[in-house]
Amino acid sequence: MTIYANSTRRYLLGLGCERGTDWNEVRMLAERAFQEVGIGSDQVLAIVSIDTRMDEPAILETATHFRLPARFFKAAALERETPRLKNPSEIVFAHVGCHGVAEAAALAAAGPDSELVLPKIKSGFATAAIARIA
Repeated sequence: MTIYANSTRRYLLGLGCERGTDWNEVRMLAERAFQEVGIGSDQVLAIVSIDTRMDEPAILETATHFRLPARFFKAAALERETPRLKNPSEIVFAHVGCHGVAEAAALAAAGPDSELVLPKIKSGFATAAIARIA
């Protein structure tokens, strides 16, 4: 499910978090990610993650805060992105069935010609990554 860019929105924010993570932690990590890339939330198409987090309040509240849609991918779709990941993890694979969530979701949503402009960054219980649509 590639998400198509428009003239001003060319970025996808991938998020991952442990169950029960405080939404403020996820929001602050998202803000840090935007700052590191030098973009605002108005340049982001969506927040993306793994489908096992589609009911995770921290991700949903962060999407609501930034007024962005949230989209979710099955682990198998994220696993197909493994060759393009900067930080694949065997630990993540053991827990959720793919080698990365934030990077893989951002890349999967941005499409096959996309690139990571921000490899995975972490807070205590969350990860974020940003991909740009080619």
